[in-house]
Amino acid sequence: MTSTQINSDNDGQEAVRDGDGGAPEEGYERGLNSRQVQMIAIGGAIGVGLFLGAGANIAKAGPSLIMMYALAGAVVFFIMRGLGELLLYRPVSGSFAEYAREFCGPFFGFFTGWTYWLLWVVTGMAELTAAAIYVNFWFPSIPRWATALVFLIVLYVANLISVKVFGEIEFWFSMVKVTALIGMIVIGLGVLTFGFSAAGDTAAVSNLWAFDGFFPKGIGSSLMTLQGVMFAYLAVELVGVTAGESENPEETLPKAINTLPWRIALFYVGALSVILCVVKWTEFGAGVSPFVAAFAKIGIPAGAGIVNFVVLTAALSSCNSGMYSTGRMLRTLAEQGEAPKVFGRLSSSKTPALGVTVSMLFMGIGVVLNYVVPEKAFGYVTSVATACGIWTWLMISISHVRYRRAVEAGRLPASKFPAPGGSVLSWIAIVFLLFVTCLIAIDTDARVCLYVMAGWTALCGIGWYALKSRRGEAAAGSGPGQQGQSA
Repeated sequence: MTSTQINSDNDGQEAVRDGDGGAPEEGYERGLNSRQVQMIAIGGAIGVGLFLGAGANIAKAGPSLIMMYALAGAVVFFIMRGLGELLLYRPVSGSFAEYAREFCGPFFGFFTGWTYWLLWVVTGMAELTAAAIYVNFWFPSIPRWATALVFLIVLYVANLISVKVFGEIEFWFSMVKVTALIGMIVIGLGVLTFGFSAAGDTAAVSNLWAFDGFFPKGIGSSLMTLQGVMFAYLAVELVGVTAGESENPEETLPKAINTLPWRIALFYVGALSVILCVVKWTEFGAGVSPFVAAFAKIGIPAGAGIVNFVVLTAALSSCNSGMYSTGRMLRTLAEQGEAPKVFGRLSSSKTPALGVTVSMLFMGIGVVLNYVVPEKAFGYVTSVATACGIWTWLMISISHVRYRRAVEAGRLPASKFPAPGGSVLSWIAIVFLLFVTCLIAIDTDARVCLYVMAGWTALCGIGWYALKSRRGEAAAGSGPGQQGQSA
């Protein structure tokens, strides 16, 4: 291999990559410091899927939901270790699409980039929906669509200023979530240990099995919650999108990824275990945050309102991340000639302002859904987001398997952050993700997302065919991995 590899985009411009895996100069401001990246990674594992979606899943699976979160969390860590190895091989913004293009082919890069964009657009819709639900806790007379619209505009403006502003907002959003979750766990343990509060008489570890057992609805019903559980973990891969704007990716990214297991153990398994010990699982249901319901049961003055503020912060945090990532992914696609090249331009503050603007307008569909079908909006968008997330994770794992194959054959340099066991963990993740897809297919309520994905695939296929027809081979350029595999 040469010391540099030159990749020309469709406008004839050249981006020089370091042959040892260094990051290309993409024009972004490297304004995310280690403190911000670490907290973005932590906050990415704490979202509305836990704070709101867990209520419906508890009703379906009972205490066994804890095991489902642990199982899915382990697989997500496998995926992230594969992504970490790829990021330290070549840290670029829009990493998933770039790796899919490099190791699986141009169409897969095109499809993954657009699908990840769709993922965050619909996730943004879900978060806006959740935020509106939380505000209704205090102000039930305010229409959900109006609340969602206000939040959408505020976050949009914040994302246009600079990546430093995004990073700082996300830091404090995440700090609120982390501090509050730790506080909830401590209070819950206090109730269990000392028996204070209105829930003290009934709080007990035996609540985990006393009401029809640990699997009250059967193992099959528990497994069916995996699709909702996987939605809760969407955004953990966001740390990969920050690679192009991190001050020191080789130091911060491994730290962010390696802390994922304890985050999952504490914030998901730990928090849910405590809550289900304090309040029996039969008292939870869809549409209500189990954390809000638990603190209302405990009876701490203003406790439910405080928790509601925290989960509102979680929803806004995720929506904020969505606006950030969609703009970057559109720019990556534009640089490959797979989106209008105007999306490749940066504003004076070095942000992809037009991409953020267009993404914000599409997220506005969530405002319309909250106006038309407010009770079903959250379920619709979360199922589609989960399907998009599964595809993204599949591409990360498959790309990692192919990268390891190229490294072992001596065609590409080894990463400074190798995944344990080589590609074994990625193979486990691939099998698990395909299993979850099968679960979605047999669930009559969630199956709609597969129909949406089928239509999305057809639309992307038509777009790819039109792109190739118009630009010929320019739309089928190869990345370093493709070159390495053909060598």
